[in-house]
Amino acid sequence: MKRILLVEDNPDDEALTLRALQKVALNDEIVIARDGVEALDIAFGRGQYGDGDGSNKPRLILLDLKLPKVDGLEVLRQLRANSETRTIPIVVFTSSSEELDILHSYCLGANSYIRKPVEFSQFCDALRQISGYWLSLCQLPPQIDCQR
Repeated sequence: MKRILLVEDNPDDEALTLRALQKVALNDEIVIARDGVEALDIAFGRGQYGDGDGSNKPRLILLDLKLPKVDGLEVLRQLRANSETRTIPIVVFTSSSEELDILHSYCLGANSYIRKPVEFSQFCDALRQISGYWLSLCQLPPQIDCQR
């Protein structure tokens, strides 16, 4: 089973995303981080999220940008700076259409930048395409440290 890390601080958007993922029959494990610190702890396997061998890292991260504690751009920066998390696909999935957010996301190594659709059917379709591409179609590297 593949693990998806959903980084979302808005309870309504979290519920909507989980409902949409269920509707598209995604059977992968969804782990939720509600702020940037928790997202980094989960991705790096720190503290209560540690698994000992690093094998439980997410295979896909859906990252909102406007987060408490540590914002999404800083989360992205730290994940891309670390050889153990550098290859995890990160899709910025946000309400922001600010050009600077888009530019900074790509400059920091986001794999995709997708603005959350407003209509539920389009929201479901976006998540179906995201998960289909990144978890089924795309050949991802093994989960190993890039420095090895």
